[in-house]
Formats: sequence, structure tokens, C-alpha cells
Amino acid sequence: MKRLASLLKQPWLWAWGGALAVWLATAAYTQGQGSGQVLSAALTFGAFFVIVALGQMFVITLGPGNVDLSIPACMTLAGTVSMKAMEGSGAMLPIGLLLALAVGLVVGGVNYTLIRLLRIPPIIATLSSSFIFQSAAIWWNRGLRVKPPTALADFATAKVAGIPVIAIAVILLAACGHVLLTRTVYGRSVVAIGQNMRAAHLAGIKVERVRAATYMMCATLAGLCGFLLAGFSGGAALNMGEEYLLSSIAVVVIGGTSVAGGFANVPGLWGAALFLFLLVTMLNTMGAGAGLRMVLTGLIIIGVIVAASGGKRRT
Repeated sequence: MKRLASLLKQPWLWAWGGALAVWLATAAYTQGQGSGQVLSAALTFGAFFVIVALGQMFVITLGPGNVDLSIPACMTLAGTVSMKAMEGSGAMLPIGLLLALAVGLVVGGVNYTLIRLLRIPPIIATLSSSFIFQSAAIWWNRGLRVKPPTALADFATAKVAGIPVIAIAVILLAACGHVLLTRTVYGRSVVAIGQNMRAAHLAGIKVERVRAATYMMCATLAGLCGFLLAGFSGGAALNMGEEYLLSSIAVVVIGGTSVAGGFANVPGLWGAALFLFLLVTMLNTMGAGAGLRMVLTGLIIIGVIVAASGGKRRT
């Protein structure tokens, strides 16, 4: 009984429970037709959400006010630069990946510079920089949609025993993120800063160094996501990152991470990503109108967040 009670208090449980409930409701409505394909699609698109949410989670864990709103622009710029550099050549694939990651590092560095040196609040700094990076992507793209190398497209769309390869890769990435958060000095420093920045500084933690590394890691993961998403969708598009602006934050919060900082939860990211995709799929399947769909989505998300936060209060 104690183990069951402890399990019910886990913040990630509600996200996974919600995802399972929505999938079962969809399967029941369609009498099981296409439920396997829906789950496969959820794993694929959920993987992209998890990549950006993982970086966003570390940023939000730093404490109140810390959030990265430049993720969509970073994804677009990284995808555009890498696709143009590769020009569909498989031999250029490693170069394209390195360029995408480099774009993320630069974006993260610029964001932190604005926050630290100019004393601009993170939400304003990252939002402002996103306009610059999006403009750079527009200039670099020049209306062209370069196809990705065949090897990249195959990786992004391949399946093993019905499970998307990209989902397997992102599960491993999330596992690495969990280890980084819970088993390393860096991860514990992020949590300590989120709980009390001044106390962390007095304890000897290099607060600004950790914050810089966190913003750069978040943008680098966004660059990686842009690279993979461009490969999956057949090339980089100027609006490819739009839906990841608020979704990256929603996945983090629904997954059990505290918006007040000082507490993060990696397992919940996958549950939240699957929940969001399956929820929209269920409402579309049931024929809900756009307005009703948005209202129901908001209400259900609020319910899951309240349930999860209630569990944390009991602990």
C-alpha cells in the first residue's frame, strides 16, 4: 500500500494517465480502427515536443521568470542553415548536424548575453532575440525549400517493429537528460538555483555559469529539433517552429515540473507530449469544432495540471 501511495504522488503519473485515458477513449470511439497508427503518430510527433521541452524544462527549473521564447526561431534558423548547407547531399549530413547545433549554441549565447549583460528579463530577452533569428532565417531561406538528404529523411520516418526510430532515439535522449538532472553536479546546481539563487551562490555554486550553460543547452536542443523536423517534413519551412512556442512550456508544466523553479521531472515530458497530441487527435476524431476543441483542450489541460499540482502539495 505504501508503494502504491508513493506512486500516486508522482507528478508524472497524471500526464501518463491522461495520455492513456485519451488514447483509450479515441480507440473506443473508432472501435479500435486505426488506434495503432494513432499511437505511432503520437510517438513520432511527441518526440519533437520532448526534444524542445527537455531544454525548456532545465531553463524553467532555474526559477521564476526563466523561460526561453526563442525556441521556434532557433528551430527555423537551424533547420534552414543546415538544409541549405547540405543541399540534399548525404555526404554533408555530419556538417549539417554540426551547423544546426552551432546555431543553437550561438542563439543560446546571445540570449544569455542579453539577460546577463543588459539586465533584460529572460522572457523579454528571448522574445526579442527571436525576431532577429527569425529574420535571419527568412533572409537565409529566400523562399527556397531545400530537400533533406535521403538518409536524414529515412531516419526521421523509419520504424522498427512499428515503433518510430526517432522516438527510440529521443527516449534515450530523455534518459540522458534524467541522469544529467539527478546524478550530476550540474543538474543539482540547476535545482539548487531554482530553489534559492542566493543560497546556491553562498554554497559555492557558479550561478551565472550554470545559467549560461542552461540557456545554451536549451537552444542547442531546439537546433537539433529543427534539424530533425526539417528532415521529417521534407525541408525547412519558415513556420516550422510556430506550434512549439507554447507547447514546449505546456509539456513541461503538464509533465510535473514546477513553474516556480527548483523542481523538474523528466519522465513526465513524454507523458505530457503524448497527452497533448492524443487529446487533439481525439477531439478531431469526434468532430469537435475549432472553438469547442480549443475550449475542451484548455479545460482538460487545466484539470491535469491541477491534479498533478495537488499531488505535489500532498507530498
